[in-house]
Amino acid sequence: MAGSLAPEAIAAILSGTHTDPFSVLGVHAVGKEYIARCFIPGAWEVTAETLSGKDIGTLTRRDDAGFFEGTVALKKPQPLRYRARNDGGEWVVTDPYSFGPVLGPMDDYYIREGSHLRLFDKLGAHPLKHDGADGFHFAVWAPNARRVSVVGEFNEWDGRRHVMRLRSDTGIWEIFLPGVQEGMVYKYEIVGKNGELLPLKADPFARRSELRPKNASMTTGEIAQVWQDEAHRAHWASVDARRQPISIYEVHAASWQKRDNGDMLSWDEMAERLIPYCVDMGFTHIEFLPVTEYPFDPSWGYQTTGLYAPTARFGEPEGFARFVNGAHKVGLGVILDWVPAHFPTDAHGLGWFDGTALYEHEDPRQGFHPDWNTAIYNFGRAEVFSYLVNNALYWAEKFHLDGLRVDAVASMLYLDYSRKHGEWVPNEYGGNENLDAVRFLQTMNKEVYGSHPGILTIAEESTSWPKVSAPVHAGGLGFGFKWNMGFMHDTLQYFSREPIHRKHHHNDMTFGLIYAFSENFVLPLSHDEVVHGKGSLIAKMAGDDWQKFANLRAYYGFMWGYPGKKLLFMGQEFAQWREWAEDRPLDWNLLEYPLHEGMRRLVRDLNGTYRNKASLHARDCEGEGFEWLIADDSENSVFAFLRKAPGEKLVAVISNFTPVYRENYSIPLPLEGRWKEILNSDAEIYGGSGKGNGGAVQAVRNSSGGISASITLPPLATLMLEHD
Repeated sequence: MAGSLAPEAIAAILSGTHTDPFSVLGVHAVGKEYIARCFIPGAWEVTAETLSGKDIGTLTRRDDAGFFEGTVALKKPQPLRYRARNDGGEWVVTDPYSFGPVLGPMDDYYIREGSHLRLFDKLGAHPLKHDGADGFHFAVWAPNARRVSVVGEFNEWDGRRHVMRLRSDTGIWEIFLPGVQEGMVYKYEIVGKNGELLPLKADPFARRSELRPKNASMTTGEIAQVWQDEAHRAHWASVDARRQPISIYEVHAASWQKRDNGDMLSWDEMAERLIPYCVDMGFTHIEFLPVTEYPFDPSWGYQTTGLYAPTARFGEPEGFARFVNGAHKVGLGVILDWVPAHFPTDAHGLGWFDGTALYEHEDPRQGFHPDWNTAIYNFGRAEVFSYLVNNALYWAEKFHLDGLRVDAVASMLYLDYSRKHGEWVPNEYGGNENLDAVRFLQTMNKEVYGSHPGILTIAEESTSWPKVSAPVHAGGLGFGFKWNMGFMHDTLQYFSREPIHRKHHHNDMTFGLIYAFSENFVLPLSHDEVVHGKGSLIAKMAGDDWQKFANLRAYYGFMWGYPGKKLLFMGQEFAQWREWAEDRPLDWNLLEYPLHEGMRRLVRDLNGTYRNKASLHARDCEGEGFEWLIADDSENSVFAFLRKAPGEKLVAVISNFTPVYRENYSIPLPLEGRWKEILNSDAEIYGGSGKGNGGAVQAVRNSSGGISASITLPPLATLMLEHD
């Protein structure tokens, strides 16, 4: 037969060493005729058909392994299907090699330029009707591979069956597989440039994954969610978040609560419990520790292998979308901890993806984190840069997320992070700044804020890097907010001291105001403070049990009055004694005890007061919203300050951080008249001693011409007074 394939080419197809099967398989013109070729293992006879079922010729078996070719009655190339037979029966195979490419030249252009902002719609696995057939299109970046195949349950994991087409301009391999349905598992089989067969790789753009310990990717459709959150999103898009009340409940989804049998809750079960709880508690946002797919439970999600897939631990991706929609319907925002700082070296992940250092730097001084034994993204590579920027956009667009809290930003910014002299590579100017990471963070923030104006980006950045939360056009990194790690460190250190010693460390509580308005700060009491032997917040407090509870109540009162948005890790709102562990639920039984229930009520009321009193939140990020009333009474460990906002009633916050009950303590105040006691952390309902001011104090002009009030200071307590 004219145009018959050479035996060596057939052998290459059968052995999986042919690097361009599209040039061989499918339909090809030979003179004025068309020849069809296919590889169908196990078939004895094959008849070619059009997609409509018209018989166009019987093919000849050229090799008993299942290679067939023959002339077909076609006037032009078109997609084919084959009717295959053996003694076990008959089956139909639609030929993927008879379909043209899906990606186009504009995709190539923007991908090469690094400016493609819809990669999540192009790469990975997507359902598609292509040239009259339903199936999935697969695309993956592996520029240094000799061969890439899609393998899965649909082809018996045989890498010879579905070798992909290389787009040489971009290094992207693609193939359309007709007949593949949703919910099928797959990976990529990659042969490296030297012919070595690599470990099977999960899809970097997979939007769904298997439940660990399995780690294959899964085909899935677009998120099927009818969104009902227009009002919520419109509100946040129309306001300045810096002037809104933001009180964040930080949650590890796997251990907040569990089923009675110890299993993790599904997203729907979580929605039924967690959303009403947060609404009742007065939080404005839920922040989840990473829920992108991760293999190892004790990493809490911070070592993610599937940046585009909500973890299968809590169900299918639509479950997460339903959770977000349900939260938005009652005015709760949802923030995701996002980890572009590093990735684990699991064999199925991104590490040495095509046999080369593709997503990471090859030099371990740049590409490996000694602290976490993880790899560092090569932010200077356009494709990696785009992969991460697109991921931020993906979560904002597809899941309507309200914010991204970016983990470990300091490790991204500094080339010498956790490294000794000689263990790092300076930048082009000889400095320790990672200029590629800076450009990445700036671009990510510009693109996210530019396309999703209601979103928040929050940096966990532990150094004094300038302008983290300043706009990019002003030389900043472009984040909306930054965690105030200094506040957390200084204040927790202060409260761990016995009250008698606190007068010598008064500066721990006042120093933060020197820089409090240099960034837009979130005050975090996060998961990092209640793990790895650090104990819970209640356990950190000084004194006996009564004093520990009183200290923590007073601390919360001070923090909710202090300028900055609030974040509290789960369990700390009811003063869990045990250190948090990811493998067990919170100790909810503690709410049966008055002191723990009292703490929960206090946090709920603090949230309510913070939200309802604009003076406590509308100028959180601006110096004009704060004024010291008493900053230097170290002898008595008393602090007093004013919170204010234009056109709003003034609120005075007074804290007594000793167990000494003080009567007739003089507080300077800016206005005469009645100041109503709107919160007292020592109230009996919170588990306190019930000392206070009978609901109000009177400010009068004194003999020196100033205005002051004589008040009662409960022991280890914070008061909030509002001018009537």
